[in-house]
Amino acid sequence: METNLIVEGFKFMGLGMGTVLLFLVVLIFLMNAMSKIVNKYFPEPQASLDPVVESKPDNKKIIAAITAAISHHR
Repeated sequence: METNLIVEGFKFMGLGMGTVLLFLVVLIFLMNAMSKIVNKYFPEPQASLDPVVESKPDNKKIIAAITAAISHHR
């Protein structure tokens, strides 16, 4: 009974790579299904059409604070 180790190695390589490929395909399918289920039951809130006015910080106060910190450091 003579066994060819090269052929056996290729068999194990094919079995291992096939197993990993099958696992990845199943993982992608399950992740897509989970994403659809989560989006169905927990949808993201819709953005309002009214523009939100963002309040800008007062630059004069920031400049004064930085200047005071620099002069205190010196």
